[in-house]
Amino acid sequence: MQILYEDNHIIAVSKTCHEIVQGDKTGDTPLSETVKAYIKEKYQKPGDVFLGVTHRLDRPTTGVVLFARTSKALSRLNEMFKSHEKIRKTYWAIVQTAPNSLITSSPHRLEHYLWRNEKQNKSFVVKPGTKDAKHAVLSYKTIAQSDRYTLLEINLETGRHHQIRCQLAALGCPIRGDLKYGAKRSNPDGGISLHARKIEFIHPVSKLPIVITAPIPEDTLWRTLENNIPL
Repeated sequence: MQILYEDNHIIAVSKTCHEIVQGDKTGDTPLSETVKAYIKEKYQKPGDVFLGVTHRLDRPTTGVVLFARTSKALSRLNEMFKSHEKIRKTYWAIVQTAPNSLITSSPHRLEHYLWRNEKQNKSFVVKPGTKDAKHAVLSYKTIAQSDRYTLLEINLETGRHHQIRCQLAALGCPIRGDLKYGAKRSNPDGGISLHARKIEFIHPVSKLPIVITAPIPEDTLWRTLENNIPL
């Protein structure tokens, strides 16, 4: 487990594509329990360790995950994530079909209505007004390219189920390795090429600005594209 940031109130770690953030029906040990064990051992804490889950990443997604170490931090971070104020999450995604081949500093905005099928654990783009559909908004821009792939930088304005995966697929640009949303083949590691690259927020207690960046996965294509980002 890689620790990206730690203080008395919060801790951030880098998640792999094999880890789950919270316990689920698989029975696999979640990242939250791994972090608790780390805190208990490092600080020699007796009894149960408090750790609050502030947000989630899909299992096949990699990148930064932020946890709260105190109830005060948890309540304030929960409010930030709910209101999307004082907090900003940036994702990187590798796609094979480029939505816009031009590398530019100007982002493009995607706006859809998404409906979640619980049985399939999948979201679909539907018409506005569809029952239980939720408004989904993100912005993206192309930041690097290789011979066959494009690296996108994405910022979420809303937080919907499988939002980035579903909206990019609707654009005709499924994420590399994401078979559920139309990718042609799986990735060797079983994950998808969606990475929670960075989280920026106002610290819930100190009120200082915090920026936490997760290193890219150990993968040749990821390294190639990162090296191709213009300076």
